[in-house]
Order: sequence, then C-alpha cells, then structure tokens
Amino acid sequence: MHYDVIIVGGGAAGFFTAINLGERHPNLKIAIVERGKEVLAKVRISGGGRCNVTHACFDPKELVHYYPRGQKELLGPFHQFCCGDTIEWFSKYGVELKIEEDGRMFPITDSSQTIIDCFTRAAAQYKVDVLLGISVQGVYQSENGWKLDTSKEGLSCSHLVFTTGSNPKVWQMMADLGHRLVEPVPSLFTFNIKDKRIADLMGVATPATAKVKGSKLEATGPLLITHWGMSGPGILRLSAWGARVLAMKNYQFQLVVNWLPQYEGADLLEHLRDFKLEHAKKTVVKRGLFDFPTRLWERLVLAAGINETLTWADLNNKQMQALVSELQEGQYQVNGKSTFKDEFVTAGGIDLRDVNFKTMESKSHNNLYFAGEILDIDAITGGFNFQNAWTTGFLAAQAIASKF
Repeated sequence: MHYDVIIVGGGAAGFFTAINLGERHPNLKIAIVERGKEVLAKVRISGGGRCNVTHACFDPKELVHYYPRGQKELLGPFHQFCCGDTIEWFSKYGVELKIEEDGRMFPITDSSQTIIDCFTRAAAQYKVDVLLGISVQGVYQSENGWKLDTSKEGLSCSHLVFTTGSNPKVWQMMADLGHRLVEPVPSLFTFNIKDKRIADLMGVATPATAKVKGSKLEATGPLLITHWGMSGPGILRLSAWGARVLAMKNYQFQLVVNWLPQYEGADLLEHLRDFKLEHAKKTVVKRGLFDFPTRLWERLVLAAGINETLTWADLNNKQMQALVSELQEGQYQVNGKSTFKDEFVTAGGIDLRDVNFKTMESKSHNNLYFAGEILDIDAITGGFNFQNAWTTGFLAAQAIASKF
C-alpha cells in the first residue's frame, strides 16, 4: 500500500502532524501506523486522566527554560507555534481550555477523552487511515521515497514521519540510517528514601528546596512525602534537570532539603529566637511556627535532638542551631528511583544536531521527519512535553505540505 505520507506512531505528535497535514491538503493520502491496539494511550492517562494540554506561558524565550534538553533548538519553533497557538488550534476544533492556578491548562471538561475525541474526529474528517497493531520492522529509502517492512504488510510513501516517542527499536533503525543517538535515561522520576524523619508521613506536602549534595543541581517547589520517599513538582523538576547526572550516580546520592526556603539561615535563627520569647512556656514539639505541617515539624524537632518535654524557654543556642540545620540542611539518603509506568518521560533520543528545526526534517535523509519525544527533547511537568509535540508536529506538517 502506498501513501503520500506515513506517520509512524499514533500518539499526540503523530495525530497532530496528520491533522495539520490534512487541513492543508485534504486530498493527501495519509496513514498513521500504530503498533498498539489503541491510539493516544499516553494522552488518555496524562494529567491524571485530565490531559495537561499545554501551559499558560506565551513568551518563547521564557517557555524554553522549562526544557532541560532542547532549550536552544526550540526557541525558533516556539516563535512559529507556541502555547497561544495551541489554545487557538484546539478552540478551532471545538475544545476550550482552562488555566489553573499553577499555569497548567486542561480541557474545561477535565477529561482526556475530550482531546482523544477531537483528534479521532479530525483525523476521520481528513480521511487519515489509522492502522493499528502494525509494528515497523525495517525502513529503507527508495527512489520514490520510503519503504517500510511491517509485521503485517509492506508499506511505502513519499514522505515519512516518526513520532514514536521513546521506542528503542525505532531509535536503532534511525541509527542504522546514520543518525546519532543520545543514550536514553529516565527523566521525570521520584526519589526512594527510607528515613525515620518521613516514615508514615505519606501525603504531607510543603514548599521546599531540594539539592543534590556535591553538585549544582537544585530545584524549588512543592515537595510531597510518599510511602516510598519524596515526590512532588520540586522533586520531579530536580530529576528532569539532573537526569544524566543522577543516572551516572546510579540514583545513589545525598539529598539536601531546605524545608523553609523563604528564610536564609541567619534569618530563620533570628525568627526562632523571637518565637522563643513569644511562646516560652509551650513545648517545642507541639508548638511549631509558620504554616508548617504539624507531623513533619514534630519529626524534625526530635531529629534535632530536642525531646518531647522541652519548652521553647528550655532551648539553648546549640539546640537552636541544630533545629535550624534540620529545617534547612537536612540530608536524606536516596537509594533508587520510581517512575510512573505509563507517564514517564525519557531524556535521550535522536541527536538534535541531526535535525533541521525549521522543518523537523532529517539533515541526512530527504523527506524523513521527526516530531515529539523521539528527539532528545524533554521537559518538566506542566504540559510542556505536549507543547513540544504540538510545535514539532505542526512544523513537520507545514514543511511536508509545502512540497505538494
């Protein structure tokens, strides 16, 4: 079977590429080839089933700073298709988005099915063939374009797009075609920590700054204590920026946590002294300061060597210093990571030097394109990985459309 365009990968980037192509050239013969039994599986479970479509960040220069890998390369593409364009695009197809307090954007229905229905309707409108359960086994360039060996039938096309995300077999096929690969490592993950200070505190959350001891890696944001250790936006951000460094450490390192990042060390000590005068007769373990989680406060006070009976008036300078240290320089041993089985993001993929970011075309092979996470691009949480899919898919579609 021959097509004008074949898109390998039935995910977010694949559908967005196909729909934008169909919109520009309704008569093109387009196919999406998906190895699984269903399409848009990652869209379905993203954002807790709500689908975090994009982020309310409308300045390309600001937006690129959410990408540990791809920051430089995405600046030009974001000037072509940015978050505001995404909002407008979905609105055109009948999907209204809403902005939450943290800037994340979701469909107003709070359901990823809304996005799936939008994509499948639009693909059907432009007569895109969606071929399920077909695994690509080999890719070959021919005089008339590209040939694909698959698990079911041979396919050919004049233009070929890969949007297969973190698929090692496809990466190897691209390497066989001469593309350089950046070795993949997990990006967004949580830290496994067994420590009596946080044991049985699952669900406790508070703003904090976490840094990897002996490195420049540091991130600030909500930190969530889980039954396996630490998670939350701050930890996920740290894991994204530190993906390669932490992999080299085999995920064994000391994490330094500042539970009160709003205070410098000296400022906190001064504040504690004032608090001591005001609440002299109260026991330290039961009368915490700030809007600090009570159970966590109790654990950190005890970890500082302050027993349950001591009042604020009882504290000496050494104990005050110990409490400041526990609150702002607590060290936690990380032994491994946990990833979200279906939602995890990978750092690595096709080397960005091998791609023309004006067109998303391979620099070494004509009419071969890439979009989405197959490239060595990844972002922190908040809708940024999907924005990469929309932008690169849009550019690939625009470039291919210009050739017909």
